[in-house]
Amino acid sequence: MDSNNWLKQLLMIGVGTTSLVAEKIREVSDEWVKEGKINPDQAKAFVDDLMNQLKSDQGNNFEAQMQRQMRNMMQDLGVARQSEVDELRGRIDRLERQVRDLENKLWR
Repeated sequence: MDSNNWLKQLLMIGVGTTSLVAEKIREVSDEWVKEGKINPDQAKAFVDDLMNQLKSDQGNNFEAQMQRQMRNMMQDLGVARQSEVDELRGRIDRLERQVRDLENKLWR
């Protein structure tokens, strides 16, 4: 499975979780209004404040969590890190130069 598909799935999980949390927050605030614990304006302010806080927290932490999860997932799948690929490219370049040098010596 390619990494774009994994990333899309992880993003969808995050979106789904946020939607579920928002729905539950609204349900709780509606219940409090029905029970007379808070008025509708307070419920709206409560929901808005919590959702803003959630969005802010996600904005700060979501990217770092996604990077960590992607790094772990890629490692579990055996995908090489960019630094490893770069190191291998350098080794291949050196070996190709050595082969060319040896070929040139044979043809002289």
